[in-house]
Amino acid sequence: MLSIKLSDLNPVEVQSYLQHAIAPRPICFASTIDKAGNVNLSPFSFFNLFSSNPPIVVFSPARRVRDNSTKHTLENVLEVPEVVINIVDFDMVHQSSLSSCDYPKGTNEFTKAGFTEQKATLVSPPMVKESKIKLECKVNQVIPLGNEGGAGNLVIAEVLMMHMDESILNEEGKIDQRKLDLVARLGGNWYTRANASTIFEVEKPNTKLGIGVEALPAAIRTSKYLTGNHLAQLGNVHEMPHIEASFNDEKLKNIILYFSINPDEMERELHTYAKELLDLGKVAEAWQILLASA
Repeated sequence: MLSIKLSDLNPVEVQSYLQHAIAPRPICFASTIDKAGNVNLSPFSFFNLFSSNPPIVVFSPARRVRDNSTKHTLENVLEVPEVVINIVDFDMVHQSSLSSCDYPKGTNEFTKAGFTEQKATLVSPPMVKESKIKLECKVNQVIPLGNEGGAGNLVIAEVLMMHMDESILNEEGKIDQRKLDLVARLGGNWYTRANASTIFEVEKPNTKLGIGVEALPAAIRTSKYLTGNHLAQLGNVHEMPHIEASFNDEKLKNIILYFSINPDEMERELHTYAKELLDLGKVAEAWQILLASA
C-alpha cells in the first residue's frame, strides 16, 4: 500500500489525490450577485448537506491553487449574502462545466453557458431555469480555512425556499430518486451519474438493532464464498432466523439431492446460491438456504 504524508506534497498533488479519493461529490451550481447587480454562475464540488433543522448546506469556493486568487462567487456572497444552489443533472452537465471557465468579472455565465435566468422568490440572485431542483439560500457565515492557494472558504447557507420540477416527483409530491439523473464529480475530468440504472437500496434498521456479523454461525461467518457485504446483509436481521418448514425452493432441493454426499461441495453450492440471492436483496431466502447447511 502506498502511504504518503500530505505535507511532503505540493498543493496540486494534494488536490489531485484528495479529489480522486473523496468522490463522488455532489455539485453546487451557485448563482450569486454583487452589489452592482452583476450575476455570476459557477459549479463547486466541495458541497454537501449538513443540517435539516435548520436546513443548512455548505459549499467551498477555494482559492485557486495556481495563483492564490479568489473566485467571484466568494467575493459576491461577501457583498450580497445570498445564493441560489441549482442541482446539476446529466442534461446540463456540459453547460455547467462550461460556466466554470475563469471569465472576467462582470461576465454573465448564464449567457456564456446558454442557461436561462429565472427570478427567485426570496433572494436576489437568479435561478437556473433548466435545473430541476433549486435552493434559494441566505448566507449565514463564511469561514476562511487558510490564506494559501487551495485553501477553502466555507459558505454556510440556510435554505429558505426549494423548487422542484414536477417531472421528478411521485404521486405524493415527494422526490422520486429514480426519476433524477444526477451527476457528481470525481477526480480530474471524471464525473459519474446516479440514476435508476445505477442506484441501489441498502436497508437500514431504524428502531431495531441488527444481530451483527459476530453473531452469525461460524460456518457462515467464515464462508469462503460470501463477502463482507454479504455477511453484513445477513447480520442486519433483528433476530436469528430459524428454518421455516413452509420454505419451498426447487434449487435448494436439487443441491441437497446431488451434493449431499460431499459436504464441501454442498457448502459451496449452498453458499454460492445464497450469494446470488443476497445480490438480489433476498435476505430472508438466503438465510433459509444457509440454514439448510447448518
